Amino acid sequence: MATHFRVNLADGRLEGAIECLSPHCDDRLPGGVIDAIVIHGISLPPGEFGSDAIEHFFCGQPVTSMHLALSSLEGIRVSSHLLIKRTGEVMQFVPFMQRAWHAGVSSFMGRTNCNDFSIGIELEGTDDIAYEAIQYARLSKIILALIQAYPAITMDRIVGHSDIAPNRKTDPGPLFNWDYLRRLLV
Repeated sequence: MATHFRVNLADGRLEGAIECLSPHCDDRLPGGVIDAIVIHGISLPPGEFGSDAIEHFFCGQPVTSMHLALSSLEGIRVSSHLLIKRTGEVMQFVPFMQRAWHAGVSSFMGRTNCNDFSIGIELEGTDDIAYEAIQYARLSKIILALIQAYPAITMDRIVGHSDIAPNRKTDPGPLFNWDYLRRLLV
């Protein structure tokens, strides 16, 4: 498992991540600048960890047969640039130069459609279970690599899904330790 990450600007890939490309993406707007990171939390089935349901979901493969609780996801097309599993495994679904469909209806610093200018990073987890230390370790190294590759991303532009869609989303949740993450980033 990679412990060092580097962004390949030529192809938008994170060196050290396992690639599992999603069809749920499109081109970024011409001349657009990547200047934000949105941190999410996800578990499929809800509250369960370790299955490959998230990968199937982001890649447009059927998940409804995996668990009854996933039947509501039928036909939903979403993705994220990255997923950090509870084991620390990092997967990439969308190259950074493309727009992943992670933010939905969203707004940040007066701009709508956060997918246009952000990178989405999912952490395998829920609002009510603390994230793993290895996830914070991987997340901090990835964020530092992204800041080096995309200098318009600054520390104040690293936000949670709940920050950009406050009436709709709660992730990464109240147990996400922002102070710990900030300490890892200095």
